[in-house]
Parts: sequence; C-alpha cells; structure tokens
Amino acid sequence: QVQLVESGGGLVQPGGSLRLSCAASGFTFSSYAMSWYRQAPGKERELVATISSTGGVTTYVDSVKGRFTISRDNAKNTVYLQMNSLKPEDTAMYYCNLVRLGLPYWGQGTQVTVSS
Repeated sequence: QVQLVESGGGLVQPGGSLRLSCAASGFTFSSYAMSWYRQAPGKERELVATISSTGGVTTYVDSVKGRFTISRDNAKNTVYLQMNSLKPEDTAMYYCNLVRLGLPYWGQGTQVTVSS
C-alpha cells in the first residue's frame, strides 16, 4: 500500500530555514510526479510545489518562488522541500502528495511554525 511519511518540520525564526522530507513506499516512486501542499489554520489546502518524475521540471506557487526548492532522490524514494527565508505566513501543516491512477494520497503532515 502507498505510504507517505513526512518529517523535518519544527519551530523556526523568521528568516530561518528548514528541509522537509517525504519518504515514499508502496509504489514505483520514480514513475510519478510528487507535490508538497500546505494548510494553515482556517485556510484551504494550498499547492506549494510539484516535481516531475525525473526531477527535471518543477513548479511553485508564486508566494514561495525564490525561497523554496523541491527536489527528489529516486534512489531513496524521497522528495524534499528546502525552505529558506521563512516568513510567519509560511506557518502551516505541510503535506506530501501523490496522485496515482487518479487517486490522491497524503501523508500525515509535518508542522512548520515560523515565529520569533
């Protein structure tokens, strides 16, 4: 069965950095695009970044362009989100996402809190 396990969240001061990881299993990781979403309290879940199956194509929501970098290691079945220059408005639960055969799969999420 598909499993997505996020890690790397935490409390960081504005301007700081975090790297999120999502370990995937139960499917052929290298065949699928992967995405990171986030959801802040009282807000809808938002697509943050997507990476193609080979890693050659990445897309970002405008609010994180130039600050966040999505990457993947197909040998380790892991997708990453490097987050730099963090802002309080980046505070949210971050989720790893896979769409496979038309069905979405989600991890349990990892909390990112940006606060002084």
